Amino acid sequence: MKLIILDRDGVINHDSDQFIKSPDEWKPITGSLEAIARLNQWGWRVVVATNQSGVGRGLFGMDTLNAIHEKMVKSLTQAGGRLDAIFFCPHAADSTCECRKPRPGMLREIGARFNVPLEGVPMVGDSLRDLQAGLAVGCKPYLVLTGKGQKTREDPDLPPGTEIYPDLATLVADLTA
Repeated sequence: MKLIILDRDGVINHDSDQFIKSPDEWKPITGSLEAIARLNQWGWRVVVATNQSGVGRGLFGMDTLNAIHEKMVKSLTQAGGRLDAIFFCPHAADSTCECRKPRPGMLREIGARFNVPLEGVPMVGDSLRDLQAGLAVGCKPYLVLTGKGQKTREDPDLPPGTEIYPDLATLVADLTA
């Protein structure tokens, strides 16, 4: 099985420093939905792993997060694609939970749920914490320059061997070539 793990905000949809707090604020990055559809067509299982501390901070509730994800799934369906699962951490940034990236708990859960070792599985993110979580479980780090990616690219702690792409669509074109 070919599995790929994607962060949500800044990879699939535009990010906001004020958080994506409603379905109306969720806007896909040009080409991202079509890229996921292409992955599906090439036999990839696509999983989202996203920190959603807005829930833990009380900025929005689970019903709103579910509505945002429902919009994402419907938009993806219209583009001919699908997600195999959405994993999220609802805890605030100061939480000591194991599921909040850069901790690897959420990714370990993905590996267990799909019964696959994560060694070499692509982990696509726009922030250092995405890449660090992936590295902790043996994923191959991919940085996209959308979202916080431009800033992350300059980080001296960027993991060696991280492949850098302008966006998800360009990365997927390479993976499926």
